[in-house]
Amino acid sequence: MNIAGTIDRPLTHDPKKQAPMKPSTSEPAGSAIPDFTTTSAIDSRENRTREMQLIPEALARAHMHERLQEAERQRQAVRLATARRMQRRAERASMRARRALAMAVMQ
Repeated sequence: MNIAGTIDRPLTHDPKKQAPMKPSTSEPAGSAIPDFTTTSAIDSRENRTREMQLIPEALARAHMHERLQEAERQRQAVRLATARRMQRRAERASMRARRALAMAVMQ
């Protein structure tokens, strides 16, 4: 079954293998603006640089770097909260020891 492709469902998505557009018979010749961007569009599609191909990888790397920094900040916040809690506990123990010493001296 040989069915020609349509605009919505081309036989192939490769622009080189697609058939060139034919001028319409209903329009007079020269009525439309000539298509001068077709070759440059194909050339620019083929002329992708390595840098452009690596953009998604660079974005992923930046995203992971940001997430690692956020995790490190979160760990530091947890360590700081733990250190403050331990400092308060030590201060309370010190005050209990002073009170106990003062009570022993007073008696």
